[in-house]
Amino acid sequence: MAPAGATEQSAVPPQRSGDASTAQIQLIPAPAAGAVDAADETVDLLLDTGRAPGEILVLTTGEQHPWAAHELSFGEASYWSQHDAADDVFYADISATRAAGRPVVVVAVNGGSDETMPRALAGALARAGVLLIVCGDPARINALLGASA
Repeated sequence: MAPAGATEQSAVPPQRSGDASTAQIQLIPAPAAGAVDAADETVDLLLDTGRAPGEILVLTTGEQHPWAAHELSFGEASYWSQHDAADDVFYADISATRAAGRPVVVVAVNGGSDETMPRALAGALARAGVLLIVCGDPARINALLGASA
């Protein structure tokens, strides 16, 4: 059974104004090997529905997103200056404590330890101002979200 507020959908909900409550959680079913691709498709949908690129943070739980790996090849200072500018979608590892929250956080559950993931997902939820979208295996994600509650 899904935790309160979690939904299983393939479409991104329309933009809504934020309030003081916890961010909405949405689940996008995908195998671990396809979680990054699902996150990329989700980002495209968010942008197509009017989200500004700087409002989106994408986190990975396993291997780095290819964009993050590429940008980190130019050095940490350049990589984090792009984060600080907050004018484009930013990609980081879920454990990157320096990655500040944004209105929408997309998490690709493409690996990670079941022991550390509940705390990491709780941290992702805390970073999400309006919406947390988690892409990955629904059974694993629901168990991990339940463990973080």
